[in-house]
Amino acid sequence: MAHQDQNPEEPESVPTEGAPENGAPEAAATDSPVDGAEADGFEGPDVETSLSDADLSFLSGQSSVEDLAAQHLGDLKRVTAEYANYRKRTEANTVVERERAMGEAVKVLLPVLDDLDRAEKHGDLEGDSPFTTIASKLRASVERLGLTPFGKPGDLFDPSMHEAIFQQPSPDVETDTVGDVVETGYYLGSHMLRAAKVVVQTPA
Repeated sequence: MAHQDQNPEEPESVPTEGAPENGAPEAAATDSPVDGAEADGFEGPDVETSLSDADLSFLSGQSSVEDLAAQHLGDLKRVTAEYANYRKRTEANTVVERERAMGEAVKVLLPVLDDLDRAEKHGDLEGDSPFTTIASKLRASVERLGLTPFGKPGDLFDPSMHEAIFQQPSPDVETDTVGDVVETGYYLGSHMLRAAKVVVQTPA
């Protein structure tokens, strides 16, 4: 009886092509994302470009804030200038209105001042008479109120200040000149209360 081998011969394993000779299992080939991306021609995000865009966005926002601040500053300067002009106009108008109101009150004294001027021409205000003292006090009082007389013989004739009531040719003048003052003119501050009535000497 033939002896049979208890361990029948195992079929030889045919090595797989490309497998490692030591029989170790082949590790799965894995490519890194970067390598794969580079292999496929894909480029990653441009960090420098992204930062530049962010910088531009920040600078744009900063420029907008600066423009808004400059606009507000311009508005503030304009409002300040307008207020300063308004204040100047208001103050000027206040002064003018005060002068006009005071002028209306002082006008009632002008006939009295005219009488004093006539009395002075006639020599009635000479010496230390009581009448002279009263005349001096009255003139000083109206001057403190801002009343200023104008119109004297020898002044150049000015139609804006003088009212000519008579013209007299004279060989002594080369231009129209005040020869005599009939009624003195008066200013109250910058407001003319009354023009001076004068006799005008004209070149002969």
